[in-house]
Parts: sequence; structure tokens; C-alpha cells
Amino acid sequence: MRVLPTGEQYTLRSAGAEAVVTEVGGGLRSYRAGGRDLVDGFGSHDMAPNARGHVLAPWPNRLRDGRYTWDGAEHGTPVSETETGNAIHGLVRFVAWQVVDRTGERIELEHLLHPQPGYPFTLRLRIAYELSATGLRVQTTATNEGDQALPYGEGHHPYLAAGAGLHVDDCTLVAPGRTRLETDERALPTGAVDVSGTRYDLRAGAPIGDLLIDHAFTDLERDDDGLAWVRLTAPDGRGVAVWMDRAYGYLQLFTGDVVPEPRRREGLAVEPMTCPPNAFATGEAVLRLEPGESTTAVWGIAPLG
Repeated sequence: MRVLPTGEQYTLRSAGAEAVVTEVGGGLRSYRAGGRDLVDGFGSHDMAPNARGHVLAPWPNRLRDGRYTWDGAEHGTPVSETETGNAIHGLVRFVAWQVVDRTGERIELEHLLHPQPGYPFTLRLRIAYELSATGLRVQTTATNEGDQALPYGEGHHPYLAAGAGLHVDDCTLVAPGRTRLETDERALPTGAVDVSGTRYDLRAGAPIGDLLIDHAFTDLERDDDGLAWVRLTAPDGRGVAVWMDRAYGYLQLFTGDVVPEPRRREGLAVEPMTCPPNAFATGEAVLRLEPGESTTAVWGIAPLG
């Protein structure tokens, strides 16, 4: 039997909903509930295009030239986005993850990231996906298994589905960011601006229309439980939401304008992130994990309507 591009496919089922998690990358390939796709995923015989469903660790988003300094030592990781000269989305998107626990509606996977050029640290990552009638819950735990402090950041890259036959242009978007990070020609942050009075102020909701978004947002508005919410709604009132706990202080939104046809703008990437783009270089919101120390973050997807 031939090996699939994303390895083993693990199907979760609960209350009529179904989600598929992959061995390669430990990512989310599909999620379907109420007879409709909630994420704009990919097929079992495909590689994950445009980072669909990927786990982004030990840093999310872009790192200028793949270079950073940590505790006085300079490090250089491989440049994986050649068109911009950046290292992008960490080191675990195309590695195999091991199943450590599994039931019909829950799976827990683990990957031990060994020291390597550019990231000479030992990091254990564990991700639990749990499906229920209310949605999909995703918990990520990172543990420093080495003997020196390490830098850590993390994110996830689901694309929310606009709906059958729709594009994001047809949808209304509610997003919690008060502040948008402006970027240069390499998609790296150059400064922070208040979204008030601009088309990027999506806190009360607005039609996406022809708005182009590929930006990180911060200063996220939260509910009484400390959760920040993104809601994408089709004209019929149905849609999908992403929520994230306080560990995720940043949010990348991407309307898919550089995704090749025919999938351009068919899904909205909603990326919870613990730190902003280029964080390893700037130090902004990078977590310092001492030997034996762990950190946990939780986010999820829920159907609307």
C-alpha cells in the first residue's frame, strides 16, 4: 500500500460531525458538521497546500532571513519562503507525529523536535483534538526537554470555508483586533496602527467584499471568559467561528489572494498565534521556556447557524 502524502489519516466523529487529523504535520485536514464543510481543507491524497491546517511551531509566520539571536548566540534557520527570503511557519509542518492517545472523538499526537542547525533545542510538542456537538477543541502543550532555556512561539493555520459555491467576498467577517501590524514588501511588520476608522476595523462585523487581508492583529477584544472570536458568515446566516484563549495574543487573517486558482479566496485563513511575525528576531511575545518548563494554549472551531 502506498503512503499518503500526509501519512495516516485519523478520523474523529461526534454528534454527526467529522474531522480528519493527519500524521504528517499533526494538522487538521477537514472538519464537517451539519452537512457542510467548516474548513476549506484538502484531499487525503494531497499535500496540504498553502499551509492548510498546519501547526506552526516553534514559531508562527515569518522570520527575516531565518536569523535571530538568543541568549547572546546567533542562529540561522533554513529560508523556506524563497520569494521573500524568510523562514516561515516553524519546523514541524512536514514531520511525522506519533499518536499517544485516541478515542472515537479525541486524538492526542506528539512530536519531539530534536536539536538542529538554527534551533539547537529539545522541544516536545503535544496536540489534542477533541470533537463534540459544540465544535472542535484544540490544545497545544510545549515542554522544554533540554538542558538550556529555549525560545518558543506557536500558531495554527486553518482556512474557514466560505460555503458551497461561495468566496470570502460574499461573506461577513467579525474579527476582534484593535491594532493591525503594517508590513513591508517581505510581509514583515513595520509598525502597529489603530484600526478605528479603517476597513480593517472588523470588530462590529463588515462584508469582506474586495478587501485584501494578509495582516496580523493584536489587542484582541475578548468575552467574559477571556476568549477572542472570529466569525465568518455566509448570506444565509450560517457560518463558522474560531475562538482562542489568552495564550493567543495575536491573530493573522489572510483572504487567500495569492492562492492559485481555482481556490483563490475560497477560504479565509484564521491563524491564532502566541507571538507576531518576526518575533524571534524582535523578541516580542516570545516565550522563554526553562528546562522542564511547559506551556499550554487552547483554541477551537465552532459551527454557526
